[in-house]
Amino acid sequence: MSRRVVRQSKFRHVFGQAAKADQAYEDIRVSKVTWDSAFCAVNPKFLAIIVEAGGGGAFIVLPLAKTGRVDKNYPLVTGHTGPVLDIDWCPHNDNVIASASDDTTVMVWQIPDYTPVRNITEPVITLEGHSKRVGILSWHPTARNVLLSAGGDNAIIIWNVGTGEILLSLDDIHPDVIHSVCWNSNGSLLATTCKDKTLRIIDPRKSQVVANNFEEPVALQEMDTSNGVLLPFYDPDSSIVYLCGKGDSSIRYFEITDEPPFVHYLNTFSSKEPQRGMGFMPKRGLDVSKCEIARFYKLHERKCEPIVMTVPRKSDLFQDDLYPDTPGPEPALEADEWLSGQDAEPVLISLKEGYVPPKHRELRITKRNILDARPPAGPRRSQSASDSPLSQQHTLETLLEEMKALRERVQAQEERITALENMLCELVDGTD
Repeated sequence: MSRRVVRQSKFRHVFGQAAKADQAYEDIRVSKVTWDSAFCAVNPKFLAIIVEAGGGGAFIVLPLAKTGRVDKNYPLVTGHTGPVLDIDWCPHNDNVIASASDDTTVMVWQIPDYTPVRNITEPVITLEGHSKRVGILSWHPTARNVLLSAGGDNAIIIWNVGTGEILLSLDDIHPDVIHSVCWNSNGSLLATTCKDKTLRIIDPRKSQVVANNFEEPVALQEMDTSNGVLLPFYDPDSSIVYLCGKGDSSIRYFEITDEPPFVHYLNTFSSKEPQRGMGFMPKRGLDVSKCEIARFYKLHERKCEPIVMTVPRKSDLFQDDLYPDTPGPEPALEADEWLSGQDAEPVLISLKEGYVPPKHRELRITKRNILDARPPAGPRRSQSASDSPLSQQHTLETLLEEMKALRERVQAQEERITALENMLCELVDGTD
C-alpha cells in the first residue's frame, strides 16, 4: 500500500482574503472599453484606474490611503482624444505614469503628491510614432526612462522618455496583432505573444527573434471553459504565478519549480463578482509585518477591491525566507547605456525595515534641438534677403524661441495657480 508523498513548500497554505468594505474604493466608473489590458495599475503611493469619460479617454489616480466613496467630481487625468487602453507606472519614479490610447499616442504624466483641484490635462511628454491604436505599455525594469509601446500597427517602439526620442522600432517582426509583451528581469530580452499563435523571444537591440515556436510545453495545465482573457502576474521572489481571468471571479495560483512537473497548483481564491480588470502591487508596497506576499486590486463595475494573499505564520518577526531582497526604485542603467549593449540586474533593497516611498521626484525632459543638426549652409546665390536660407533660418529660430518663452510662462502660471489652490485647500482644512 503506497502512501502519497506531500510536496514540501512554504507556499502550500497561501490564502487570499478580500479587504473589508471600508478599505475598498467605491463609486468609480470603470471603463467599458473592449480591450484585454488590466485597466488598473498600482504602486506604493497611488492607484490608477481607466475610467469612462466623455469626449476622449481618461483615468483616475487616487492616493492609496483614499479609500471609501470617491467624489463624482474627483479630478481625472485627461488629454487623450480617444479611449485609454493601457496604463503603467514607472518602476523608478512612483509619481510618473504612462498611458496608451486609441488615438495612436502615448502620454507620460507627472502625478503630484497632493490632490489636484482640477483635471490634469497636460502630459510631461507625448510620444507619437504609431500609426494605429496603442494598446500595450511596459517600462524597462532596470534602465531609466525607457518605455516600450506596442500598437495595432503590429509594431513595437522603445522610447527614451527623457528625450522623447525613439530608441528602437521593431516593425517587421510580427505579422499580426501583438497580444502581450513582457521584459525579462534585466531587460535584455522581450517575450511576445501574437494573433498568429506564436510565442517569440526577441533581442530588441538586435531586432532579432532568438527563439519561437517551442515544440513541446514543459507543463500543460487545464483551466476551464471560460473564453475570458487570462491576466498572468508572476512574482519572481516566490516563484508564484497568479492567473486572473477577465470576466471570471477567481484567481488561481501556481508555484513554479525547476524540477518536474514544474507547475504546482496551490489554490484558488474565489468571489461572487466577476473582475473587469486587475492591479498587482510591486513587492515593496506590501505589508511584511502581516506576511503579505501579494496584493491585487480587483476592478468591479463601480468599485475597486483589494485582495491580499498571505502566508500563515505565528511569529511577528520579519520572515527572511518570504522576503528576499527585491527590486527597488533606483535604475541600474541610463537609457544610452542600455542602448549601447550594457545589461544590469535590478538594484535590490531589503524589506526588513519596511519600505517608505521617496518624495516627489520630477521627470525632466531634455529634447534634442533639431536646429543643432541642421546641414551647413550651401554657396550663396543671388536672391532677395527675405528669401535667403539664413533669413528663413533666423525667422524659424526666433519663432521657436518665442514659443519656448510662451510655454515656460504658461507653465509658470500653472504652477502658481496650483500652489495658490493648495494654500486655499490647507486654509479650508484648517477652518474645518
